[in-house]
Amino acid sequence: MAAHELGELSRRLLRLHKSLVDEQRRDYESTYGPVDSGELFRLLLQGERFAWLRPLSSLIARIDEALEADPPITAAEVEALREHARQLFRPAGEDSAFTPRYHETLQRSPEVVMDHAQVMRVLGPFPKP
Repeated sequence: MAAHELGELSRRLLRLHKSLVDEQRRDYESTYGPVDSGELFRLLLQGERFAWLRPLSSLIARIDEALEADPPITAAEVEALREHARQLFRPAGEDSAFTPRYHETLQRSPEVVMDHAQVMRVLGPFPKP
């Protein structure tokens, strides 16, 4: 995966992240009532019900930082970020907080499914173990 493809991965991950945040916000608001943008931002940073999204937020930030790095990102660094993304999205992913909630949300939200498919197109097929 070249650096330009890593940029595409970042854009697709960001779209997926937005869909997940929207879904989580709807769930939160159904219990606690409407939240404004400022409160949502606070919940994303500190709220326990939103904590499972943080590994994805962190990955997007790491990719974006790498794309802006000077000197430019190396092929090995691109591959390491790509592998990190693959690990996050595996059915038995490394992040125990993210994986179950993510797959639960995939079962409920067609929008998340569509965004997930776009991310997987960029990542390509998972290597066989």
